[in-house]
Amino acid sequence: MTAAANPAPQGSSRMLDMIERVGNRVPHPVLMFLYLIILVIVGSAILAFLNVSVTDQIAVPVPDPVIPQFFGGATAPFTEAGPLYPNHFVIQEQTIAIKSLLSVDGVRFMFSSFVSNFTGFSVVGVTFVALLGAGVAEAAGLMNALIRKLVKVSPRKLLAFILILVGVLSSVASDAGYLILIPLGAAAFMSVGRHPLAGLAACFAGVAAIFGVNLLLGPTDAMLTEITNEAIALVGGQPITIVSNFYFAAVSSVVLAVTAAIVTERIVEPRLGPWEGGIGGDATGAAAEIDPEHEARGLKFALIAFVATLIGILLLTLPAGAPLRDPTTGDIIGQTPFMDSLLFIITLFFLLAGIGFGYGAGTFTSPNDVIAAVTKTFAGLAGLVFMLLMISQFIAVFNFSQMPNVLAVGLAEWLEHAGIGALPLLIGLILVIVPLDLIMPGLVPKWAIFAPIFVPLFTQLGVPAQTVLAAYRVGDSPFNTLTPLMVYLPFIVTIAQRYKKDAGIGTIIALMLPYALILLAVWIVLFVAWYILGLPLGPGYPVVLH
Repeated sequence: MTAAANPAPQGSSRMLDMIERVGNRVPHPVLMFLYLIILVIVGSAILAFLNVSVTDQIAVPVPDPVIPQFFGGATAPFTEAGPLYPNHFVIQEQTIAIKSLLSVDGVRFMFSSFVSNFTGFSVVGVTFVALLGAGVAEAAGLMNALIRKLVKVSPRKLLAFILILVGVLSSVASDAGYLILIPLGAAAFMSVGRHPLAGLAACFAGVAAIFGVNLLLGPTDAMLTEITNEAIALVGGQPITIVSNFYFAAVSSVVLAVTAAIVTERIVEPRLGPWEGGIGGDATGAAAEIDPEHEARGLKFALIAFVATLIGILLLTLPAGAPLRDPTTGDIIGQTPFMDSLLFIITLFFLLAGIGFGYGAGTFTSPNDVIAAVTKTFAGLAGLVFMLLMISQFIAVFNFSQMPNVLAVGLAEWLEHAGIGALPLLIGLILVIVPLDLIMPGLVPKWAIFAPIFVPLFTQLGVPAQTVLAAYRVGDSPFNTLTPLMVYLPFIVTIAQRYKKDAGIGTIIALMLPYALILLAVWIVLFVAWYILGLPLGPGYPVVLH
């Protein structure tokens, strides 16, 4: 059913239009984060003067000699020195006090860490590495060819669902979904005459708003399990394994992908109206249209390069003692070198397949063409890099002040003493996490605060740790697309401006608000139904204790 046949409700459309207009009037993102930095500096000084602090048990990381970098989308936790995904956590009682940025230590931190805040900001490196391969594939014309193939084999009605589900699966591959899939989704929609911003929004929803669950097990599942087990140890319970939420996560992935596709078809796309920019795939910035014969030859060469790369990766992964296996356990999945290498592996696939396509199709004739493609891609990131500089400083000073941690612990304590039943308390946990995600994005750091509080509490109410973890997943992800701390928001705005010159932050918020609200509502209903029906959350993991 086309968008024109399903006009968006006029009331909601007018409200979203107003949100877009107001949102687009906010200052340039660089200035917005500068103002936020000033606000945090002043606010931290006032709160520190008032001696604001909290004391509670929190899961803290045990430093490892080498810290694997699992980026987990744009919601990766950041310490003052950069992202931190350690292997082990322990429960400690800590007093967290607001730290003034106008104190001697605060001023020293702002000045001495300015460079390291930026160089340690993993998103910068991730962006350049991911776009290295994608830029070559795009310039060669491979991206357009793949889009045409995807559209050809995908029924029009299923295009949004397929893109969203791929976005959900992409969370196991670091930030590749943000940097590769979102631009591809916009171009795929445009290639069939649909509004590209609807494709962008659909992929953004799949990558970010459904981030907490997956059909596959990933490194974030391992970290959440480790923190949960430390909290379970406080009450002497049995530890859980990485599959404790697998059934719930798998079903949630599909249900939410279907929901997001319906939101795209019934709300987002009708509001945008018909696409007036014509049909084609060249908005990705790719090479000019290639004739079918050369494209077929390019795809053949790209396939050869892809298979060769795949064989190489398999040889580095599958044999016993292979370099990409865990050196101690021999595992491939989990916190392993293979999972740590996924972003680089994906870049290699795009880079080598792009080079193969370029030589096969004739869009590349020498190595200089490949270098020119990379240079052009990197040159287009100048504005984004400047914005990331400001974002990295804001995240650093915000975390230094301890303001997000104090607020999180305060809300957790308030919910703990609410004195309500198990299911209402679980719903309350979800609803507390949702607004907290706007100022403290990160699947792992919030759970490090909440797990030691709520896992023991719910155990006393007959609710096992795996159910508490499932509730936490529900609250964490839907509003990821709305937080100003979404580090890829400037990049997504830049992609939107390819198709709508005056697009801004307000445009993205207006696009994503229906997804956030509806996905949250559907997910809560799914969780409540799961709890009431007593379905197992994973193999051998009941939703309630008997």
